[in-house]
Amino acid sequence: MAILAGLQPERVFHWFEELCRIPHGSGNTKAISDYLVRFARDRGLAVRQDEWNNVVIKKPASAGYEAAAPVLLQGHMDMVCEKEPDCKKDMAAEGLELVVEGDTVYAKCTTLGGDDGIAVAMILALLESGALPHPALEAVLTVDEETGMIGAAAIDLSDLRGRLLINLDSEVEGVFTAGCAGGATAVIDIPVKREPLTGESLFITVSGLTGGHSGIEINRGRANAVVLLGRILDAIGRATTMRLCSVSGGSKDNAIPVSACATLVVENRGRAAAACRRMEEVFRREYAVADGAITVSAQSGQDAGVPMDADTTRRALTLLQCAPNGVQEMSREVEGLVQTSLNLGILTTSADSVRASFCVRSNINSQKEMLLRRLELLGAVLWGTFSISGDYPAWEYSADSPLRRLMAEVFAEQCGHAPTVEVIHAGVECGLLADKLSGLDCVSIGPDLTEIHTPRERMHIASVQRTWALLTETLRRLR
Repeated sequence: MAILAGLQPERVFHWFEELCRIPHGSGNTKAISDYLVRFARDRGLAVRQDEWNNVVIKKPASAGYEAAAPVLLQGHMDMVCEKEPDCKKDMAAEGLELVVEGDTVYAKCTTLGGDDGIAVAMILALLESGALPHPALEAVLTVDEETGMIGAAAIDLSDLRGRLLINLDSEVEGVFTAGCAGGATAVIDIPVKREPLTGESLFITVSGLTGGHSGIEINRGRANAVVLLGRILDAIGRATTMRLCSVSGGSKDNAIPVSACATLVVENRGRAAAACRRMEEVFRREYAVADGAITVSAQSGQDAGVPMDADTTRRALTLLQCAPNGVQEMSREVEGLVQTSLNLGILTTSADSVRASFCVRSNINSQKEMLLRRLELLGAVLWGTFSISGDYPAWEYSADSPLRRLMAEVFAEQCGHAPTVEVIHAGVECGLLADKLSGLDCVSIGPDLTEIHTPRERMHIASVQRTWALLTETLRRLR
C-alpha cells in the first residue's frame, strides 16, 4: 500500500512516492531520467532526453489557451544522498522509506529528496492532467543540480519558445526567489610524499555536528567538521611530533561536513589525546549555541601504513588551517543577505595526494572570481594543483517582472498577505537558463522543506497543498 495515499493533492503525492522508489542521487540519474521519458511517451507527449540525462517534455495548451505565451516549468531530478551514521541503506541501489508524521513527510534515516523531487512530482501531475487549464507547457527536468548544476549548464534549450519560467526549487513557502548567487566548485590537490616514522598510530574523529546547506545555512554559525579537524591536528602537532597518514571528511561540497577523521602517527599518544580533549572543550564553548554536541575522540589504531613526511604533513595542515571558509562578506544592498562565501565540503586522501573541494558562492561575479583566485594562489604556494568545475553565473534581480507581479497577486488572494521577495545565497538553475534564453522572466517558489541535505529533512504537507494551488491558479490566469 502506498505510504502517501490519501494525502492531497493526491496526484502530486502519488508521483512523489513513485519517484522515491527510484534511486536518484546526483550522478545516479539514468534510471529516473528513463522513467520520465516513459511517462511522457505513455501519454503521447513530445519528449527528448540528452546525453546528460536531462529531459524536456512539452504539452500543448488547453482549449482556449492556444494564443497564450508558453510557460516553462523547471526542477531537478537529482537529490543529495545523506544518511544517519548507523543507516545500512544503499542509497545508490535502494528506494527511500517514507514516513508520514503529523503534517510532515520524511524518509527513515536518510534525506528525503523533497529538494527537488516535489518539483518533479508537481510537474508530472500537471503534465498528466486533462482538467487543469494552462498555456503550452515546456517542462525542463535537469540532472546533477546538487553537484554544480551540471545538467542545466549542458542542456540545449534552443527549441523552447517560452520566456516565462516558474522554477520549483525553493524551500520556504511564501518566499518568491528573484535572484541567486553564482558559484563554482574549486579543488586543491596537494602532492604527498611518505616516509616511515616510529611511533603510535592514532585515529582521530570529530563528529556530532549539525551540518546543513552550505549556502542557505552558511550564516547560522554551524561548525565545519573538516575545519575543526585542521585545528585539532595543529594542536596535536604543537603537543608532540606527529605525521599524517590520511585525512577525510564531508561527502558533498554543498553540504557543511558533519564529521571528519584522520589517521596519524604520534610520538607521544598521551599528549595527543590530551590535545584532543582540550579542543573538544574549546569547540563546545565556541559553538555552544549553534553546534553544542561536538565530540572529538582519539583511539589507538592498527598500523596505519607509511605516514606522510614532515613537509607534506606541514603543507596539508597549512591547507586546512589557512584555506578561507564560511561567510566572507555580507551584502550592503540586501539586508541579511550573505553576499560571498565558501564551504570546504570534501576532504580526501589517496596514496599520493590530499584533495580539498570547496563550494564557492557569490551574488557578485567579481567576488566569486576573487575567491577562486585566492584558492588558486594557496594551492600554488603549497605545491599543489588547482581546478574549477561547475562554474555558473549569478541570477541578477530584476525590479520589473510581470510574472512575479501576477504570482504575487494570486498569492495575496489565496493567503491574505503579500509574499516575500528575496535574493538568496544559494544556486538555482534560473541563472544558467536565463543565460541561454534571452529575456527570460523567472520566479522560483516551493513548499516548506526543512533541514534539507540532512537525514532530518522534512516536507510539510499543507504547504505542498498551498504551493500547488498557487501554481495551478497562476497557470489558469496566464491566458
